[in-house]
Amino acid sequence: MKLIIGLGNPGIKFSDTRHNIGFKVLDYLAQKKDIRFRKMFFNSARIVNYKINNLSVKLIKPQSFMNNSGDVISKLMKRYRINIDDLLIVYDDVDLPFGKLRIRKKGSAGTHNGMKSIINSVKSENFSRLRFGIGPKPNNMSMNEYVLGRFDLKEDLVIKNVLENAADAVESIVLNGIDATMNRFNI
Repeated sequence: MKLIIGLGNPGIKFSDTRHNIGFKVLDYLAQKKDIRFRKMFFNSARIVNYKINNLSVKLIKPQSFMNNSGDVISKLMKRYRINIDDLLIVYDDVDLPFGKLRIRKKGSAGTHNGMKSIINSVKSENFSRLRFGIGPKPNNMSMNEYVLGRFDLKEDLVIKNVLENAADAVESIVLNGIDATMNRFNI
């Protein structure tokens, strides 16, 4: 079984912000499969179960605020007895050009507070991640303003194409493994 975690912040206020691109990728996957997220009763998360070629996958959107998502993820890993190799985190990255995807087997949190929370809670940097570039913040904006801001119309058009690639990358990681997927998508 694989746990695919999309990072974002809960609530309508944050639904279309740059920081919620992890949720958006998982929503796209669920919509593509015509399945719906449901609320988990014992964890602060929304979940959908599905299979990719008979492999069990759980798409999960933690409902804690992103900077506290590590606790939820750690509890889910224990509940489902998931080891670190079966965890994939999908999240936004200001250090990548807008619309660029980057897949890694492991790594530091960089400047991302949600990733810092996860690394601290699971006590490891050795898990897969799919980073979705949202581009650097403009000089006239604070980081919070930028990541909690909405995409403009031009960016929205690009995102639709990149969401398809991100969904394909997630499924490729499950089916083909991280190395083959990195070779295919990290160009």
